[in-house]
Amino acid sequence: MIGSLPPPRISVALCTHNGEAFIEQQLLSILSQDPAPWEVVVSDDASKDGTVAIVERAVADWNSSLPTPIELVMLRNATPLGVTANFEQAIAACGGDLIALSDQDDVWHPGRLARVLDILAERPTVRVVASDATLVDREGVRLGYSLFEALEVTERDLALVNGQQPFATLMRRNIITGATMVFRRDVLDVAMPFPSSWVHDEWIATMGAALGDVVLVEDQLIDYRQHGGNQIGALRLSLPDKVRRLFEPRADRNARLLVRAEALAERTAFHTELLSPRVRETAAAKLAHERARSALPTMRVRRLIPVLAAGVAGRYGTFGRGAMDMVRDICQPSG
Repeated sequence: MIGSLPPPRISVALCTHNGEAFIEQQLLSILSQDPAPWEVVVSDDASKDGTVAIVERAVADWNSSLPTPIELVMLRNATPLGVTANFEQAIAACGGDLIALSDQDDVWHPGRLARVLDILAERPTVRVVASDATLVDREGVRLGYSLFEALEVTERDLALVNGQQPFATLMRRNIITGATMVFRRDVLDVAMPFPSSWVHDEWIATMGAALGDVVLVEDQLIDYRQHGGNQIGALRLSLPDKVRRLFEPRADRNARLLVRAEALAERTAFHTELLSPRVRETAAAKLAHERARSALPTMRVRRLIPVLAAGVAGRYGTFGRGAMDMVRDICQPSG
């Protein structure tokens, strides 16, 4: 109890698809948390294996020894919805005050939920809590680097997100992974419905940052499994990988970034009563930047002056990865 208030109810939104290899281990790591979740909402995306049966048996076995069972909500999709739509379905079915996202193939460390609850109890303005994670292979063996290291999250990134600039920081790039995320229910007031142009966790994190504060915990609170079949993974890029990206065709990527910026500007402009003018202005400026990038000339040499001008004006540093994105916009072929 915090004062006279009851503890918040925690819902876990867990999405599955042919996940029988790892789902039981993940479920047990969730059910054994102290405090335990109030409910687990599993949205199965048309699995053809034994995933659903494993989930139902594991939860029933766990509940058999509890005076108050953990609620299981089991949703079954006859045809696959895809990652974002499936998570939206699971989240919409959650009834808790707090919602934790979960993949089917990870493992939560003991004390993970307790750590997050302490942060949220101490800081009522925080809307999203996420963390670093231990990257492991299919067998659960550590890869030798963490999620934050794979994403190249810097101390400056952490300071800005954990300070007063979470929304502005996420305008440069997303550094929050859904498998590590817990958020307050009121984030859904601005986040729902999810735009199809965004991945669910990036959208929730961005909307949470627009609404309030964000905390990125530097400790690794889950094992984040990388096994080659991840729908969204986090392996570290090699130098050749990074160089290769500089010369990939730019049309599809820039069109995707523009559509995302349009969705963000539209959503923030709509919620005038919930979001600050600064958030709406930042989203509009992000959209203007992505429009300018999409309109760059086909010939590389003609891109040089507008890209350098935008760089000098600070727009690449404000809305992207600075010099890296400048080089990409100059070097990438148009096709």
